[in-house]
Amino acid sequence: MLISTKGRYALRVMIDLAEHQTEGFIPLKVIARRQEISEKYLENIIKLLVRAKLLNGLRGKGGGYQLTRPPEQYTVGTILRLTEESLAPVACLGQGAEACIRMAECPTLPLWQGLNNVITDYLDHITISDLVRRGDAGDNYII
Repeated sequence: MLISTKGRYALRVMIDLAEHQTEGFIPLKVIARRQEISEKYLENIIKLLVRAKLLNGLRGKGGGYQLTRPPEQYTVGTILRLTEESLAPVACLGQGAEACIRMAECPTLPLWQGLNNVITDYLDHITISDLVRRGDAGDNYII
């Protein structure tokens, strides 16, 4: 499993909006500048997040984007499943995959199913709020 830039950037956008949620709607260009992501590329990611109702968008003066729910209600798994084709470690376990003709005798299937369960469980138990808190821990270090 390899997470694309789309998935990684979607997480960064969600974390950024969570960190600045008290500021109201955040313009796309502000998010892009803070995260050092191309506005054009970010537009596609934001559209996906808005369509999935993870973000609200407001056009015009004072417009931008904000989370639709508190950060603790978004899991990393939800966001990555939205942005990635699959999080499955092998093709036969991907959503909508055709049943493999060797599945009944496959000696490695339990291994891949177990890994898939570990990945899913892990990503579904980390929230955007958790990631914001982790980032805060290192922000206080001064030399």
